[in-house]
Amino acid sequence: MASLYLDSNVSDATRRERLYGGDIFVLSPSAASTRLCNFCRHLIEESFAPHDPLTAQYKVPVDEYVGVAGPLKTRLAHHPEAQRLLRETLAETGCDLGETYYDVPKLRVVTSGEYLSAGVGYPLHVHRDTWYSAPMSQLNWWMPLYPIESESSMAVFSKYWHTAVANDSSKFNYYDWNRERKTATKLTGKDNRFQPHPQEPVEMEPHLRIVCQPGGLIVFSGAQLHATIPNTSGRTRFSIDFRTVHIGDLEAGRAAQNVDSSPQGTSLRDFMRGTDRAHLPSTVVARYEDAAATRGHENDLVYMPEESGEEKLSRK
Repeated sequence: MASLYLDSNVSDATRRERLYGGDIFVLSPSAASTRLCNFCRHLIEESFAPHDPLTAQYKVPVDEYVGVAGPLKTRLAHHPEAQRLLRETLAETGCDLGETYYDVPKLRVVTSGEYLSAGVGYPLHVHRDTWYSAPMSQLNWWMPLYPIESESSMAVFSKYWHTAVANDSSKFNYYDWNRERKTATKLTGKDNRFQPHPQEPVEMEPHLRIVCQPGGLIVFSGAQLHATIPNTSGRTRFSIDFRTVHIGDLEAGRAAQNVDSSPQGTSLRDFMRGTDRAHLPSTVVARYEDAAATRGHENDLVYMPEESGEEKLSRK
């Protein structure tokens, strides 16, 4: 039976161990996470001005909306200040930044109703991140940026923690995904990118919906079965999520149990050390790599979107 920890003060090592066992942690907004939340809101509101971002979907055509949301997602993910505040947030939760590697913060835009259901607004179906080539030791950190309701949250199906779900993750190649992501921000209709799905009915009840304050964090294993709740709140949901791995756990093989994931490739090259943004050593990545998956994908091993102005400046 999974446990839900609210503002637990256990060490990061104990927290990781319990997350690998299927438990979920909820953290109230902290000073650092509030700064991160406020900065993300600033970028969102600047991009959607003069419209209120929570209701802009009712004011502009969907093509125009995508023209704002697509570049915004890239800008936020690679903005040096967003990443700095992300690292501060991790440190404030007790993570050792010398051992913790993170990926960029990803903005999720889930409009209400059927306005936008592809590309930048794709609502994630029932899945495990490990079906998408995430390592079994990946931890997911999810933060709402504005107040949310149960009708605009996400669902975790913890009853499937120890239970396999028939799925087609064996057909998923992470490097194909990197190649296709470069055009995803332009999609407004059907999203035809291959994504792993269950190949058998999934019992949707019971499930857990967690509603936390803006700037709060929900932390769970990438091996948890979860999904986006169809947004019926009447307002667009904006959230960010980012992932972490711990190099000591990768080296020691400490991770969640793999009950049903079999994708090709690994997302480990995306992660950066919290102290200096160095990537994981190739020797560590090699332990989780299938060499056959990389053939013909030498330019797709890491997703490289067009850099924003802020990212270019940060590299100087």
